[in-house]
Amino acid sequence: MMVDKRHPSPSGWAEPAAVPLYGFQPPVGTPYGLEVNTIEDFFAQHDDWPWSPPRPVRATFHYLIAVTEGELRHDVDHVTRTVAPTQWLWVRPGHTLCWHPPGSARGPFVLFEPDVLRPDIARLLAPLTAHDAPAVLGPQADDAAWLQQTALQLLDEHRALGRRSLDIHHALRRSLLESLLLRLTNVPGIAPIGTATAGTGRTDRYGRFLDALELHFRELHQAADYAELLGCSVRTLSRAARDVTGKGVRELIDERRLLEARRLLGGARWDARTVAVHLGFSDPANFGRFFRDRTGLTPAAFAAREARTGA
Repeated sequence: MMVDKRHPSPSGWAEPAAVPLYGFQPPVGTPYGLEVNTIEDFFAQHDDWPWSPPRPVRATFHYLIAVTEGELRHDVDHVTRTVAPTQWLWVRPGHTLCWHPPGSARGPFVLFEPDVLRPDIARLLAPLTAHDAPAVLGPQADDAAWLQQTALQLLDEHRALGRRSLDIHHALRRSLLESLLLRLTNVPGIAPIGTATAGTGRTDRYGRFLDALELHFRELHQAADYAELLGCSVRTLSRAARDVTGKGVRELIDERRLLEARRLLGGARWDARTVAVHLGFSDPANFGRFFRDRTGLTPAAFAAREARTGA
């Protein structure tokens, strides 16, 4: 299901306890970047990893868990989430995650790579697949039963490999997955699809900005840097960002840098000076002010708190 993709640090310094990066690697014979399982079977197949002991990892793919029974506890970006029956947990590519012991949780578990979705469907799902969308989704009552049933149908079709041609099998799986995700856009906290698609050009531009931000947030910190990369004006890029998020480009850049700082100080146990260099700050003092202004804690205090809670 996952494969460790850790690489040596390109900057030359040692990475203390770096969070492992895991890519999608389904069982042999599973086609097209989509795997479906159940929570209980997943834990049974991995009874000594990665929750014994729990340790943070980062995935390059989406995984989506529907809790039908019991209660699931799971960390997403260093925050422990509790997922109750009828709720869904969504961990998106790039999030730091950490499993807790399984307890009594039951339900379907869907893992998929972003390019499984057709491009037109992916555009409609942009508010749901966004990096900062809610980790725990609470469907409305009239959607909950339909969503769970569709997830179970997807599980059944996934297990039907060999009953029909591979192309038909995958088309059915993808259709069920896309139907499931489109219905999940109706949950509270997700921007309406119509809002996201009202200005298609702006939405596409914002998506390209997010891609550029993931690649360059360590060294590019100004809105003008990204506008130049995307071939547009700062004003045009700012309007695209505000249309989708209500936030300015600089605020989004700072949020991404802060998220990475929290990951490195917490789960990876980097020291503040190394984090400052990694994120492109001119000196550790500037990084300290940046971090304290946004969290109320110094980097050292945050790291100490994370070490206590993670012990």
